[in-house]
Amino acid sequence: MEKRIVDKIFEILSHKNQNPTTELVYKNEFTLLVAVILSAQATDIAVNIATKPLFEWCDTPEKMVRLGEEGLKKYIRSIGLFNNKAKNIISLCTLLINQYNSRIPNSFKALLELPGVGRKTANVILNCLFNEPTIAVDTHVFRVAKRIGLAKGMTPEKVESELLEIIDQKWLRYAHHWLILHGRYICKARNPNCTICPIKGYCSYYKELSKYDRLLLKCYFY
Repeated sequence: MEKRIVDKIFEILSHKNQNPTTELVYKNEFTLLVAVILSAQATDIAVNIATKPLFEWCDTPEKMVRLGEEGLKKYIRSIGLFNNKAKNIISLCTLLINQYNSRIPNSFKALLELPGVGRKTANVILNCLFNEPTIAVDTHVFRVAKRIGLAKGMTPEKVESELLEIIDQKWLRYAHHWLILHGRYICKARNPNCTICPIKGYCSYYKELSKYDRLLLKCYFY
């Protein structure tokens, strides 16, 4: 996709929400890290429901370690993979206390060394906490980027690389948030709502639809 088209896409997406951020609810740097780890293969809504009572009092690595793995499971058992996530979070807290004075490290390499932290989580933390122009490729970003025509990669890491290359620096700070929101509320996985999409004129998927398909979409949503 030509960079002038990419520019137009993000110009349009930015009009509705100039300063988007994560929809995860958190109290401080530590609770955001925990929430992002919990959000793997889970919705933000589900995570927010589970963490609301947890974060009311358990908002530091020290408190989380005192709660313990079994105690944490009681709060997060409604979230997928909660056993493994609880184990990683307690291990992460111990590491933060012993090596980082209970602070969240601000380097990609250091974040990746924390239990339960992968590329997506590290990029979210760098973006949301440290204002780094990173691209966190979750399922929404992966799907939307490929559907629109921004990327062709078959892995999240490849898509991340393609997006960093094609998106202008002026959009990078919020780019993945715009793509997430677009994928969550308009460009949905099974039924993309093309009829209300503000960027359909630049979308590869929409351009490939036949006139008949577009008519069906219009009838389906109205």
